[in-house]
Amino acid sequence: MILDDIGVPIVLAPMAGGPSTPELTAAVTEAGGFGILAGGYLSADVLAQRISQTRQLSSARFGVNLFAPGKPTPVEQIAPYLDELAATGAEVGEPRFDDDDWSAKLDLLAADPVAVVSFTFGCPSPAEIERLHGVGSEVWVTVTSTIEAQVAAAARADVLIAQGAEAGGHRATFLSEPGDDLTDPIGLIALMQLLRGTVFPVPVVASGGITTGAGLAAALAAGAAAAQLGTVFMRCPEAGTSAVVRDALTRGRPTALTRAFTGRWARGIRNRFLDEHTATAPAAYPEIHYATSRLRQAARESGDGEAVNLWAGQAYQLAKERPAAEVVQRLVRGCRVSLEAAAKRISPP
Repeated sequence: MILDDIGVPIVLAPMAGGPSTPELTAAVTEAGGFGILAGGYLSADVLAQRISQTRQLSSARFGVNLFAPGKPTPVEQIAPYLDELAATGAEVGEPRFDDDDWSAKLDLLAADPVAVVSFTFGCPSPAEIERLHGVGSEVWVTVTSTIEAQVAAAARADVLIAQGAEAGGHRATFLSEPGDDLTDPIGLIALMQLLRGTVFPVPVVASGGITTGAGLAAALAAGAAAAQLGTVFMRCPEAGTSAVVRDALTRGRPTALTRAFTGRWARGIRNRFLDEHTATAPAAYPEIHYATSRLRQAARESGDGEAVNLWAGQAYQLAKERPAAEVVQRLVRGCRVSLEAAAKRISPP
């Protein structure tokens, strides 16, 4: 298992849409962790280029993350929201559906394998998992509930990534339905306990709101084999985080879950667009992602932090502007100190 071989129990989260870069993936891996390169939103050809670039930067093993495709949303469920956005004067794009080049990316990773292929938004079929196993890749599946964990375990996933409600960016739920609005998402420590009772001994990687050594220690104490961290690396020089998001990470506003930018639940720093449109945004991914892409790009280019998605976990204020290797080192030191302090509080039997 990859998790048995890495020097420190830190996995770089695959932050699609900008922050994930070959440089960041390689830097975390070279520091002793395990880097996962984001494949979401990329064509298979571009992903192949980024895999090659990562290999040029590091000879260590790394992983690639893919978005599992969903189903198209009927246009009548999307139209009222598009009209709402257009009424504000925003440039609204075509609300199209695609599968994020799913088959071509699977073909790429079968022909040019990486150590780990992780999945978000769903679980690949047993046949697809077996295909990746056949070329020597481990399959990791991101889950947000015990039901999803049982599906992934039954499909023979090697590792489960338990994503708590604290996590920044998209919720990895297999389905994103309007009824989810009535469901309180599960926090990481609660989810870890639930999974330990349902899918043990499948290894679990904890993800969500971890930005300090103490947070890493808590995840390990809860039974995680490692922790997957994203937000804490967003201010690193190796990350491709945009200037407007880097600035927002220093501001201290609260975060919230929203469908407003992409049609899928995601956690980001609150701003005007999030506050004004969360209540009316439909469950329609990736249609809404494409519909809002132009206005978000314009906001990034103009430095308007009120009209762009500012994905971040709940503890984002603790992320610092440091090289990725230094972030890893600080996390490891803090983890050791926290675990030792916790052990001292337990009296001998």
